Amino acid sequence: MNRFPWIAACLLSLFSLSARAASDVFLFTYFIGNGEDGLHLLWSEDGFKWEPIQAGHSFLTPEIGSKEKLMRDPCVARGPDGTYHLVWTSGWNEQGIGYASTRDFVTWSAQREIPVMAHEPTARNSWAPEVVYDDAAKAFLIFWATTIPDRFPATAGSSESGYDHRMYATTTKDWQTFTPTRLFYDPGFSVIDATFLRAPEGLRWIVKDETVNPPKKHLRIARAETVQGPFGELSAPITPPGLWVEGPTAVMVDGAAVIYYDAYRTKHYGALRSADLAHWEDVSDRLVMPFEGTKERVRHGTIISVPRELVDHLNSAPAAGVRNP
Repeated sequence: MNRFPWIAACLLSLFSLSARAASDVFLFTYFIGNGEDGLHLLWSEDGFKWEPIQAGHSFLTPEIGSKEKLMRDPCVARGPDGTYHLVWTSGWNEQGIGYASTRDFVTWSAQREIPVMAHEPTARNSWAPEVVYDDAAKAFLIFWATTIPDRFPATAGSSESGYDHRMYATTTKDWQTFTPTRLFYDPGFSVIDATFLRAPEGLRWIVKDETVNPPKKHLRIARAETVQGPFGELSAPITPPGLWVEGPTAVMVDGAAVIYYDAYRTKHYGALRSADLAHWEDVSDRLVMPFEGTKERVRHGTIISVPRELVDHLNSAPAAGVRNP
């Protein structure tokens, strides 16, 4: 192997995308209700049977937001130094998003608002932010959905309550300074809840078509050259016809891609599985989700792999999030 270092590098890169370390498990960050009580966590050995951590108690109570102080759509990414960075929707009609960081999901930095759309005085919202680490740029990419009235007249009125979303983005290396917010993705329709899937076959971009007139509310997938784009042509809808879904999150499980989604009208979680990223099988019946059918049911979040030691620590730690001094 030492005689062919480029082969070793390729194999290592492929392994990092398609498999977890043997000691890793899955962690699911989510919210319940309207997001009033903050961050909740599940964990899983196999990506299908999920168990609540600390009986489903909150690990971080929201403190920021000019109107509501919610914590919806929590998304977490791990940085190169092992710090976990959390972003979330802080209210229905906020021009900023929430941010906090942690090493262990118990002790947290002070929560901060990142005013991502403050430069657009008519911007109505900043929904479902996601964060990923861009290895090439050595920076974090943050992207989210916003409606700016009259900005896209061709699709005005295509979503509920006059919303007409596009994806916007910023980058940061230190979580103190941020690049100017830019239009990140415009597929020609109202789009929300975008996320990435890292797979051996390459990077994929998953989005929700938020069009309600006529009803769409489904997920579609496209190739992505990098996390900064460009993005290829979107597939046909991959979620079951007529099932309104939101909040996709995607990981590799035993060599196959699995996309999880919140079927919010029927109040259950679903999943799709694919071995080739082209043909998708509904595997929702394999999911074992806690709290289904209750007011504590799991809502839109993010799945990542983490060391088992972290979950063991969380299962024995105080549930309420503690600030750093």
